[in-house]
Amino acid sequence: MEKSLEKHMTNVLNNHGVTGITCVDQNGLCLGVKGSGEAKSAGTLAAIGKLSQKLLPDMEAPVVSIESTATNVLIKSHKGHTTAIYKQT
Repeated sequence: MEKSLEKHMTNVLNNHGVTGITCVDQNGLCLGVKGSGEAKSAGTLAAIGKLSQKLLPDMEAPVVSIESTATNVLIKSHKGHTTAIYKQT
């Protein structure tokens, strides 16, 4: 994993309530995972990011929030990469 990406992922993971992070490229290739993030969801995360941009084409980079009783997942695609941040509720 590239050192810069690993550093950014570690910084995000150190934020209050963040339990995991997954970064993927535009084709669904997993670039990095930390904490409770999951590499096996890379393709799904990339697809959600692409579809959100089609739903809201006037927005530069919409954020999709998936909420459950225990975890929130925030998904954002920007410049060919998608990031999912897992937070405890």
